Amino acid sequence: MATIAVVYHSGYGHTKKHAEAVAAGAGAELIPIDAEGNLTEAQWARLDAADAIILGSPTYMGSVSWQFKKFADASSKPWFHQKWKDKLFAGFTNSATMNGDKLSTLHYLFTLAMQHGGLWVGTGMMPSNSKAAQRNDVNFVGSFSGAMMQTPSDASVEEVLPGDLETGRRFGERVAQAAARLKG
Repeated sequence: MATIAVVYHSGYGHTKKHAEAVAAGAGAELIPIDAEGNLTEAQWARLDAADAIILGSPTYMGSVSWQFKKFADASSKPWFHQKWKDKLFAGFTNSATMNGDKLSTLHYLFTLAMQHGGLWVGTGMMPSNSKAAQRNDVNFVGSFSGAMMQTPSDASVEEVLPGDLETGRRFGERVAQAAARLKG
């Protein structure tokens, strides 16, 4: 069985809820980046030992949060020793608007994974884009590169849509299946 870690930052709890859904689907360990952008040595060691790393950040001003960026910059230590080379990577994000420039955040996560010599896993999901589609459908936001979630700026954590969480869960399952095939 592959070992999977979900490392993420959440500013208001919405991205944490997304991370929990992704981790549930992947059977992964959650590794939260703290409010100061730090991980413990034990958390870094768990990332080093993981077969797959799923990266998550809210989209703030068209990119990752500063806390996630601090983590990414600190990942130059495992990068220097190529500790994450050939691991599977995937990513997810959340913003308040339907577009919200979430794709630029996923591109940032992808680039970070490529810097580490990783292998990227997309969603593998068709978008819900017919006239009959409803906002709560799976992959309504329509992303192929990674899981995207949209939460209005005044919505509580309890108001995150089940369809977005189900998208995250299925995305986590896909990463776990890919990791099992690669490890097998």
